[in-house]
Amino acid sequence: MQYLVFRLYGAMASWGEAAVGGDRPSATHPGRSAILGLLAAALGIKRTEQAKLNELYQSVHFAVKEYSAGVLVRDYHTAQVPSTDKKRVHRHRKSELAAPGYKLNTVLSSRDYRADGVWLVSIWLTDPATVTLSELAEALLKPRFTLYLGRKSCPLAAPLNPRILDADCLQQALDSDVLPLLGSTEQDRSWLRYPRQSIYYWQGATDLMQASDATVQSRQLWDEPGDRLKWQFSSRIEHQLTVNRER
Repeated sequence: MQYLVFRLYGAMASWGEAAVGGDRPSATHPGRSAILGLLAAALGIKRTEQAKLNELYQSVHFAVKEYSAGVLVRDYHTAQVPSTDKKRVHRHRKSELAAPGYKLNTVLSSRDYRADGVWLVSIWLTDPATVTLSELAEALLKPRFTLYLGRKSCPLAAPLNPRILDADCLQQALDSDVLPLLGSTEQDRSWLRYPRQSIYYWQGATDLMQASDATVQSRQLWDEPGDRLKWQFSSRIEHQLTVNRER
């Protein structure tokens, strides 16, 4: 079976989870919404083109291998939102501050990021699909819109290096050789603090991975995109497999 695999690495990444109040947590790995958003941006599909987005959503499955979740970084964030005044139009910040009866309306939030995380993503197509792996690979090499890792403040820090390969199973595709970020894989493991475990995340049948005697864990997530303009998401079941690896 054919798979499209590519690497994600950035000095900062943020994989949003369900947010309550002012807290904006980050998962340890990219979820379905993040991966589909990245593919859509590469293809040049806008948020308003819901029909094209739905076609993309229904065309691809994905899985993630986490080499390193990186280091958790928390940012204390403040933002000021001016009160709404339908009679006045502010064209710059100075005008807002000078408005009579101006209120700061300061919003406080805590935002989480993952620093120096490394992930390998595998994409395979549904039947039927409206896009090909070659088209996705070409789009990742020459994206129409700027790609980022969860938030616009988190740009890519290394080439995605997309490639299409034949593999007997999903785990074999995810275990394919990755181009080192530094001079060698050993340098990557040391500098990026790779743990002694590789963690796989995927959706669908649990036997897509060769679990052997390892335990597959499953949980419900709410990151299946519905309407991006209305910020609506539905639930899905994600499986997780942790495998110890040799140094």
